[in-house]
Amino acid sequence: MSRATTQTRSLNASLEIREAADNQEMSIEGYFVVFGQETELWAGAYEEISPNALDKTLSNDIRALINHDTRLVLGRNKSGTLELRVDSRGLWGKIKINPNDTEAVNLYERVKRGDVSQCSFGFNIVSEETEWRDDGSVKWTITEVDLHEVSVVTFPAYDETGVQARQASVEAYREKQILQKKNNLRKRLNDYGIKTTNDK
Repeated sequence: MSRATTQTRSLNASLEIREAADNQEMSIEGYFVVFGQETELWAGAYEEISPNALDKTLSNDIRALINHDTRLVLGRNKSGTLELRVDSRGLWGKIKINPNDTEAVNLYERVKRGDVSQCSFGFNIVSEETEWRDDGSVKWTITEVDLHEVSVVTFPAYDETGVQARQASVEAYREKQILQKKNNLRKRLNDYGIKTTNDK
């Protein structure tokens, strides 16, 4: 998959709200990335995030967004309004809600009611490992990412561009395997003195 392609992945992990006793600080928090969780992209294709995938990226200038919309910024790690940390489970985040931002407060209330509860993250793949299994299935383990943003999302969904890129990778691999089998068969036939159509 192209390293230049920005990817998004979504989680079904629930977000929660926190409210200080004086109602002066509101926050949305939860896990935006979970490690070692095998996700089925489509039948026979899987992906998971390695526990070390975020080791080099938390110093990035990372934003918290609403539905991956760069116009709807909830927080930013460089300004201290987005707190991110990695533990054995994954990437945990806390977004401090601006009480003067109507869209942020509205989102906070939707999370509070349970109308919105899921999250996603946007990144580029730096490195990954591919496992082609004997049963015909495939699994990608993402070992390093370049993280750009985390999002609170209404409808978590696997990024269509990412799916298409993965599918193209599988098709290319299978075509290569078929070609290799044909070449091996042709070689065996030639070894037995049987001419094939491609022989000169």
